[in-house]
Amino acid sequence: MASFHHCIKSGKRGSAVAHSTYISNEDRDDLIYTSQGNLPEWAKGSIRLFWRMANAHERANGAVYREHEIALPNELTREELIELAERLVRELVGTKPYQFAIHAPDGRIGGISNPHIHLMYSDRVPDGINRTPEQMFSRFNSKRPEAGGCRKDSGGRSPLELRNEVIFTRKMIADLQNQALAEHGHDSCVDHRSLREQGLRRRPERHLGPARVRDLTADERAQFTEFRGSEGQTPDP
Repeated sequence: MASFHHCIKSGKRGSAVAHSTYISNEDRDDLIYTSQGNLPEWAKGSIRLFWRMANAHERANGAVYREHEIALPNELTREELIELAERLVRELVGTKPYQFAIHAPDGRIGGISNPHIHLMYSDRVPDGINRTPEQMFSRFNSKRPEAGGCRKDSGGRSPLELRNEVIFTRKMIADLQNQALAEHGHDSCVDHRSLREQGLRRRPERHLGPARVRDLTADERAQFTEFRGSEGQTPDP
């Protein structure tokens, strides 16, 4: 059953190459697709080189990358998941350098597939100016853009503006998923709002984590799976 999960993360200087390798490692049993795009000419089509230069030249207190982690509907086929992921990437990053990977591990409880996308991207917005790696990740110069680095998309916004953008982004992600589900003949849908905003009285499901899952008995696993599969949602009167 489709469910909504979306979180935004960021990585500090020095972390980008390791995380890039982690999400796109072809030895992963759950990796079903990976791609990259919008790289500058000096990267020569290598996302690893791009992240290596970002690690080396991004400001010490700046985020080297941003990441969207998004659950994808397990009703969709592999090809449909890839199509949806590419739609999400186009809407979320635009022209910014990115890579993404789709993972589809089997759930530790119930064995249900858990497809999701890791979308890593640089917050530096290309502007057509040819820069070296060192200059690209330097501070933006608003008066003389050619003398500074690429502008960061999140720069100069107030906390309220950033909060509103997150709300808009979550709705857009849900809308794209629901569009894909409808296109492929599924009645299920996702909702980006909190349970309270939806008027539901069910408590949010608690994440157990791998260690606690391993300690569950067979009966406890069966009960948890039954609860997860049930509707369990009662609208407020």
